Amino acid sequence: MTVVEMTASADGTAIAFDRVGEGPPLILVRGAFNDGMTAAELAELLAPSFTVFNYDRRGRGDSGDTKPYAVEREIEDLEAVIDAAGGSAALYGHSSGAQLALETAARGVSVTKLAMYEPPYFVDDSRPLKSDDYLVRMERAIAKGRGRDAAEQFMTEAVGMPAEMVGQLLSSPMGARLEKLAHTLPYDERIMERYQLGCPLPAEWRDSVTVPTLVMDGGNSPEWIRNAARALLQRLPDVQYRTLEGLDHTDDPAALAPVLETFLAR
Repeated sequence: MTVVEMTASADGTAIAFDRVGEGPPLILVRGAFNDGMTAAELAELLAPSFTVFNYDRRGRGDSGDTKPYAVEREIEDLEAVIDAAGGSAALYGHSSGAQLALETAARGVSVTKLAMYEPPYFVDDSRPLKSDDYLVRMERAIAKGRGRDAAEQFMTEAVGMPAEMVGQLLSSPMGARLEKLAHTLPYDERIMERYQLGCPLPAEWRDSVTVPTLVMDGGNSPEWIRNAARALLQRLPDVQYRTLEGLDHTDDPAALAPVLETFLAR
């Protein structure tokens, strides 16, 4: 992140963000293994059209990490950034950050539009479910200072990467950064755990998430996560769907920025 500003969440936790550009406010909400730095390129591409707020979620970057963790606290964090943006803003969420953005919009706060890229719901039997002790094992590893083990568990069991590929990644220069963020992986698990049971998405979202919404997936992504994106079409009342050909779960900024600009400008 560049010039860091701070706001305070409802429980007093300091939440760090930067802002770039001019125009209507847009807040970027990242998923697992991401902090504000991850979205810097996307923020710069969107800056000519929007005032982009790029924030560090709780426990990441320059933000605080008041315990105990609860999803409600993360929603309050995002609400605090919306307040810093002037009281209303559009949201773009990636992966578990997309679900965090949706849950914030569902509370009726001043979200003007919602864009989501590949929220990782498990809505059918097109992929294995995680084990019942998934979160317990992860939190145990983190408590013992084994961030690498937690990162490996996430990438093999949640993402579905081959163990050999995960080992190479964690041994690369990127591995140290991933391990540094590993303590926040249970946060993303708690955001997603209710929606990764192989069941349909909540019917009540039709009444609670009423803002114009764009749901996106990548043409190269696996069937299960594309099924998850399409499942939202049956649950949201004002929704568009777009597949970005050639992409996978990585939301390539150059491909994504023009799609967001078009949707948010309408």
